Amino acid sequence: MIRKAVFPAAGLGTRFLPATKAQPKEMLPILDKPTIQYVVEEAVASGIQEIVIVTGRGKNAIEDHFDRSVELEMMLERKGRADLLEVVRRASDLIDICYVRQKEPLGLGHAVLAARNLVGNEPFAVLLGDDILTDEVPALKQMITVHEAHRASVLLVQQVPASEVSRYGVIDARPLSDGVYQILDMVEKPEPGTEPSNLALIGRYILSQEIFPILEATASDRTGEIQLTNGLKTLLKQQHPFVAVEFKGDWHDAGTVLGFLKTTVEMALRRPDVAPGFREFLRRRLEAEGTDRPACSKPTAVSRA
Repeated sequence: MIRKAVFPAAGLGTRFLPATKAQPKEMLPILDKPTIQYVVEEAVASGIQEIVIVTGRGKNAIEDHFDRSVELEMMLERKGRADLLEVVRRASDLIDICYVRQKEPLGLGHAVLAARNLVGNEPFAVLLGDDILTDEVPALKQMITVHEAHRASVLLVQQVPASEVSRYGVIDARPLSDGVYQILDMVEKPEPGTEPSNLALIGRYILSQEIFPILEATASDRTGEIQLTNGLKTLLKQQHPFVAVEFKGDWHDAGTVLGFLKTTVEMALRRPDVAPGFREFLRRRLEAEGTDRPACSKPTAVSRA
């Protein structure tokens, strides 16, 4: 049973400077909710019981967000704002969260390794906060179902256009069943024409505890970081099967300024209280630009930018 999930959140967020100079990238809001909360809610909806967030210097706002704010709650109670009180309490009541510090940003693999003592001797999930996934069944829940069936480490993938494959890590695989693949190899950002498939890795992983000694023994790359992909390639040689699940829902990448903007638009068009007015704004804006393109009507998947 997958009970624990690790959230690496110690990065410096340099793509969003100067906005991230004094606040964590994970706390940048998409509409009225910080980015990290969307992913935490996915974990909760998937049955995760405990979350380990790997933080770093200057990330205290994440801990404050998922903690109680007694003064704010008392003020809302005095003013009779039960609606806002429920919103505020929801973040702190979502799930039990533990925190561990990554003292230096030494790569994703190093961040996962930092959670070792809190994860213990059991398989666990890793979720990256930049990837917001929407589907009728939460993406992580789909992966957990496959993990229980195959008793294997599980990665999440999605087909991307051939012209974009070189932007991602991709897998070489053979089908096991509908939407489930046995992974044969992984390639990080392959040169055009050399890619083994168009199945790109998304920021969701279910890993066995054997990944920890592997990461501990993994050498740093030329940037001085320990890459999770390198550890996964070693784990692949030791574990069979090692499977991937094809995600058929919408994949929103909030990890770049353009991707963050697209994700915000998509989420706004999904919100019943916001969508009508926002759609009308978009229609008028397009008309003002002299275009005859139709206004946005149905949300579509956002490709990673």
